[in-house]
Amino acid sequence: MEQEQDTSTKLYTFLIYSENVPGLLSQITAVFTRRQVNIESLNVCASSTPGAHKYTVTANCDERMARILTAQIEKRIEVLQAHYYTDDQLFINETALFKLSTPVMLKNPEVGRLIRFHNGSIIEVNNTYAVAEITGITNDILSLFGALKSMDCVLQFVRSGRICITKSRVEHLDEYLAVREAKRNASLKN
Repeated sequence: MEQEQDTSTKLYTFLIYSENVPGLLSQITAVFTRRQVNIESLNVCASSTPGAHKYTVTANCDERMARILTAQIEKRIEVLQAHYYTDDQLFINETALFKLSTPVMLKNPEVGRLIRFHNGSIIEVNNTYAVAEITGITNDILSLFGALKSMDCVLQFVRSGRICITKSRVEHLDEYLAVREAKRNASLKN
């Protein structure tokens, strides 16, 4: 009896560790493009492991496709390791900036209350606009955006790509590098 495959799509977060090599970002995004999977967000930064960079990519797909994408990404020589995760396996944050109309804010005190309710802060105010900042999960940021938009005070809105760390007690990359180093040392002794 054949086992049924899960074909439901959901948002997966791909954590990819690599050496810092020019052109690798385009190679990674090409893996998604070839499989016709749209990237929802992308963040690249130095990781906590010296010499390694961390790519955080989110995309909607089914688990079968997430496995395929991960395997294709790991085939790149410069990629040290790649994994995919669901939201319940990660601690997640994003940051958003809102440019808001100062005259509308002055007329409607609910705007300031909403920002405070979402643990946001106002970081700039002048006669024309105010800038508010919020850090949190995607749904909270989009909820605040929807509420502010309905009050007709949003002049500009931008949010960062997702940043996250795993809920696992160990860093998979550190384990991998330790094993790789042990194998290298063993082969040098022989």
